[in-house]
Amino acid sequence: MYGYDQNPGAQQQYAPPPQQGQYAPPQAGMQAGMPGGMQGGYAQQQPPLYPEPSPPSLADAVRAFTTGTLAPEDFQQIFATSKVYCPRGDNPGFLALHNTQQPVIPMFTSLKELRRYAGKESKYFVITGAEVIDLLPTGYGFVLDMEGDHRMVFDAKAVEQMVDFAMRRMYG
Repeated sequence: MYGYDQNPGAQQQYAPPPQQGQYAPPQAGMQAGMPGGMQGGYAQQQPPLYPEPSPPSLADAVRAFTTGTLAPEDFQQIFATSKVYCPRGDNPGFLALHNTQQPVIPMFTSLKELRRYAGKESKYFVITGAEVIDLLPTGYGFVLDMEGDHRMVFDAKAVEQMVDFAMRRMYG
C-alpha cells in the first residue's frame, strides 16, 4: 500500500499531503523523490540468483521414459499435470481406434504432434493427464504421439495401474 511504511511492526500512518508551495521531507521508511512519498518496493527487489527450474514437458518425459531414464512414478506425476491433446469427432468424447489388439485412444503431447497424425484442420480438445486417467473408459488403453519418434502405448492393464497409483498418491 502506498504512503505508509510496510515494515513489520511499524506504526502505519499516512503521510499528510504537503501544502501548496511547502516542502515535505520524506518520512522514515519512505523514499525521497517518489511522488507522494510512495515506496519503491518493486524497484528494490532483486531477481533470484537461480530461477526455479521449469518442469519437464510431457514430450521430454515420454522420451526419458521410453529410453529408461525416467522412473514410472516420475512419469506418472508429470503426465498427471501435463496437457494432453486429443482428436475429437462431432460427438463429445474420445475417439478410439478399434483396429488394434485392444481398443486404444490416440493422444498427443503437443498440437504439432496431433497435427502430424490428424492433419492441419482436425478438431481436438485439451485435458490434463489426470483427467485422462479419470475419464478413460474401462478396457481402453491409449497411445501417446502415435506418429512420433517415441510412441508410447499403454494397454488397458497399464491404465488400471496408473489409476491405482493415482489413488494411492491421492488417498494414501
